Amino acid sequence: MNAPSALRSADGQLRLEWPDGQVSQLSHARLRAACPCSQCRAARLHGRIDAAPAEVRLRAIGQQGYGVQLVFSDGHDKGIYPWSYLRELA
Repeated sequence: MNAPSALRSADGQLRLEWPDGQVSQLSHARLRAACPCSQCRAARLHGRIDAAPAEVRLRAIGQQGYGVQLVFSDGHDKGIYPWSYLRELA
Protein backbone atom coordinates (compact mmCIF):
# COMPACT_ATOMS: atom_id res chain seq x y z
CA MET A 1 0.00 0.00 0.00
CA ASN A 2 1.33 3.40 -0.98
CA ALA A 3 1.60 6.25 1.48
CA PRO A 4 -0.87 9.12 1.13
CA SER A 5 0.25 12.01 -1.04
CA ALA A 6 -0.88 14.41 1.71
CA LEU A 7 -1.53 13.99 5.43
CA ARG A 8 -2.96 16.74 7.63
CA SER A 9 -4.45 16.97 11.11
CA ALA A 10 -6.88 19.78 11.96
CA ASP A 11 -10.10 20.30 13.90
CA GLY A 12 -10.05 16.83 15.45
CA GLN A 13 -9.71 15.08 12.08
CA LEU A 14 -6.86 13.38 10.25
CA ARG A 15 -7.18 13.97 6.50
CA LEU A 16 -5.40 11.59 4.14
CA GLU A 17 -5.19 12.18 0.39
CA TRP A 18 -4.32 8.95 -1.41
CA PRO A 19 -2.39 8.70 -4.71
CA ASP A 20 -5.53 7.39 -6.47
CA GLY A 21 -7.41 10.60 -5.60
CA GLN A 22 -9.48 9.20 -2.73
CA VAL A 23 -9.66 11.40 0.37
CA SER A 24 -10.20 9.88 3.83
CA GLN A 25 -11.03 11.72 7.05
CA LEU A 26 -10.82 10.00 10.40
CA SER A 27 -11.62 11.59 13.74
CA HIS A 28 -8.86 11.59 16.33
CA ALA A 29 -11.23 9.77 18.71
CA ARG A 30 -11.87 7.04 16.10
CA LEU A 31 -8.14 6.62 15.56
CA ARG A 32 -7.49 6.39 19.30
CA ALA A 33 -10.25 3.82 19.75
CA ALA A 34 -8.84 1.74 16.87
CA CYS A 35 -5.23 1.79 18.09
CA PRO A 36 -3.46 -1.28 16.65
CA CYS A 37 -0.90 -1.70 19.45
CA SER A 38 -0.87 -5.09 21.18
CA GLN A 39 -2.11 -3.64 24.48
CA CYS A 40 -5.16 -1.97 22.92
CA ARG A 41 -5.95 -4.96 20.68
CA ALA A 42 -5.88 -7.31 23.68
CA ALA A 43 -8.12 -4.96 25.66
CA ARG A 44 -10.64 -4.82 22.80
CA LEU A 45 -10.62 -8.62 22.46
CA HIS A 46 -11.45 -8.95 26.14
CA GLY A 47 -14.02 -6.13 26.11
CA ARG A 48 -11.94 -4.02 28.49
CA ILE A 49 -11.53 -0.83 26.52
CA ASP A 50 -13.75 2.21 26.73
CA ALA A 51 -14.53 4.43 23.78
CA ALA A 52 -11.98 7.19 23.37
CA PRO A 53 -13.20 10.55 24.65
CA ALA A 54 -14.37 12.86 21.87
CA GLU A 55 -11.90 15.52 23.02
CA VAL A 56 -8.79 13.35 22.50
CA ARG A 57 -6.44 14.97 19.97
CA LEU A 58 -3.35 14.05 18.02
CA ARG A 59 -0.23 15.70 19.43
CA ALA A 60 2.28 14.30 16.95
CA ILE A 61 2.47 12.23 13.78
CA GLY A 62 5.66 10.27 13.09
CA GLN A 63 6.21 8.73 9.67
CA GLN A 64 7.37 5.11 9.92
CA GLY A 65 7.74 4.12 6.26
CA TYR A 66 4.84 1.67 6.10
CA GLY A 67 2.57 3.86 8.22
CA VAL A 68 2.50 6.45 10.99
CA GLN A 69 2.97 6.49 14.72
CA LEU A 70 0.30 8.65 16.31
CA VAL A 71 0.77 10.37 19.67
CA PHE A 72 -2.47 11.31 21.44
CA SER A 73 -3.30 13.94 24.04
CA ASP A 74 -4.02 11.18 26.59
CA GLY A 75 -0.34 10.20 26.36
CA HIS A 76 -0.84 7.03 24.32
CA ASP A 77 1.88 6.60 21.70
CA LYS A 78 2.33 2.84 21.20
CA GLY A 79 0.38 2.23 18.01
CA ILE A 80 1.86 2.29 14.53
CA TYR A 81 -0.94 2.56 12.00
CA PRO A 82 -0.03 0.94 8.66
CA TRP A 83 -1.29 2.78 5.57
CA SER A 84 -3.49 -0.19 4.67
CA TYR A 85 -5.11 -0.13 8.13
CA LEU A 86 -5.84 3.60 7.87
CA ARG A 87 -7.44 3.04 4.47
CA GLU A 88 -9.61 0.25 5.92
CA LEU A 89 -10.72 2.46 8.83
CA ALA A 90 -11.99 5.08 6.40
